[in-house]
Amino acid sequence: MKQPITGYHRDEEDHWVAQLDCGHNQHVRHDPPWQNRPWVTSEQGRKQMLGLQLECKKCDAGAPTDEQPRESD
Repeated sequence: MKQPITGYHRDEEDHWVAQLDCGHNQHVRHDPPWQNRPWVTSEQGRKQMLGLQLECKKCDAGAPTDEQPRESD
């Protein structure tokens, strides 16, 4: 199920995590060649992607919502 990005935070390993409208979190790494997301590396890029819809496998599985801390820089 597709869900829009509503915010971001960093995990304990300093990786960016998108917070989705459904209450789930999803990593959004820029790790070429496997994941090409250069927009995640800048504040401006992340802001421009707010509202982007990502496939949420946690919604598909009926998982409970995740903790969503405040955005970090």
